[in-house]
Amino acid sequence: MSDITVGLDIGTTSVKAVAVTGEGVILARARVPHEIRTPTPGAFEHDIDQAWRTNVLDALAAVATGRDVAAVNVSAMVPSLGAVHADGSAAGPGLLYGDHRGERATVDPANPGDSGELLAFLAWHAATNPRAAGFWPAQAVANHALTGRGAIDTTTAMTAHPLFNFVGWDPAVAAAAGADLATLPGIVVGVAPVGRIGEGRPGAGALVGGGAIDALAEQLVAGADHPGDVLVLCGTTMITWGVLEQERTAPGLWTIPHTAAARSLIGGPSNAGGLFLDRVRRWLGPSAAARVGDVAPGEIPVWLPYVRGERTPLHRRDLRVSVHDVGLQHGPEHLLRGAYEAAGFVVRHHLDLAREAGLVPQRIVATGGGTQVEPWMQALADCTNLPVAVAAVPEGAALGSAFVARCVAGLESSMTDASRWATTARIVEPNPPWVEAAEGRYRRFRGLSAAALQKA
Repeated sequence: MSDITVGLDIGTTSVKAVAVTGEGVILARARVPHEIRTPTPGAFEHDIDQAWRTNVLDALAAVATGRDVAAVNVSAMVPSLGAVHADGSAAGPGLLYGDHRGERATVDPANPGDSGELLAFLAWHAATNPRAAGFWPAQAVANHALTGRGAIDTTTAMTAHPLFNFVGWDPAVAAAAGADLATLPGIVVGVAPVGRIGEGRPGAGALVGGGAIDALAEQLVAGADHPGDVLVLCGTTMITWGVLEQERTAPGLWTIPHTAAARSLIGGPSNAGGLFLDRVRRWLGPSAAARVGDVAPGEIPVWLPYVRGERTPLHRRDLRVSVHDVGLQHGPEHLLRGAYEAAGFVVRHHLDLAREAGLVPQRIVATGGGTQVEPWMQALADCTNLPVAVAAVPEGAALGSAFVARCVAGLESSMTDASRWATTARIVEPNPPWVEAAEGRYRRFRGLSAAALQKA
């Protein structure tokens, strides 16, 4: 059997793909971009045919052509849900996390599996697209494009609780949302395959797994496995996870099991990552990025980075971005440095809350595409006063998904063994003058955030 597997990751702004050997050597990588659609205020969606089908096939072709591939696995952001025809093509938009059509009157902010967002997506699709053949998340749409079967793995299904009752789809909950069980994707247990890639496609004959959650796939290969490690996923969504020796909770944060036995992760996702920073860079233009390294650690503007509300730890959809303390002495470069600091301040806020649960942060392990943005990494170190170990592979979710594919193919017995693929490109140390200057701005940031919560 071939030793090569392919990991695909459907992200918010692109599909990433890597072809990897058993030793973790990347033979090929690809990134196929797609748009985020915001046709109305509060909307946040994908073109299913482009982002979840065509781009998946194109990314696979870019890394699998001419190679004997044992297995393929697709990770994606959660929650997502689209309406599809019987052939898997779009019958409606692909709704993404945070879209206003996922709002519910009652949520439990401490429970990542109980927000009800996906269930609200299902109700909207069932009412708006009643003739659709299926209501599937991104992984199921991609798997259908690869194998002809729309199915997902049990771990991804768990994020749909209470629609998923940890045994299967709950018929009463589905019916209350106006959906028939036949419209929901199939479910495969663990690393059981969905099927094989069809003839005539790159990787033909390769097994295809049920998929994975992008953040879980990234965690598998990050190497943030010891108490005090802090995993920061620097993607369109920025996710902070502190490693605890035991399960503990803190207000506003989520606690989930670590892949390492008897350990937990505390933290959660934020909109202050690439979604916010990319928008700021567009607002400021290329001159800001070219000169951001020239600014001094004195007066830097303070941003509230809530470009589309905030997830953890604030759990407020109605907050919006604002910038404070701007003076005539500031140029675009000062504003950009302030934006990077805002992302760092959000991570620190998570860590300050997690300390209440016993987290003693020792270092940050940074993964994701944002690791290639040096000012972001430096601001992350300066704002938290922690060293940042930058992952050598920015396509962390795709890499982790490639390891899951090894399990699907029977080449590995445990997903936790993926930690052997963790590699560090460099260590970014905190810069003392910037650490000292950022301390006051962090207090200002927290005060402004508290005031915004009271005002909104």
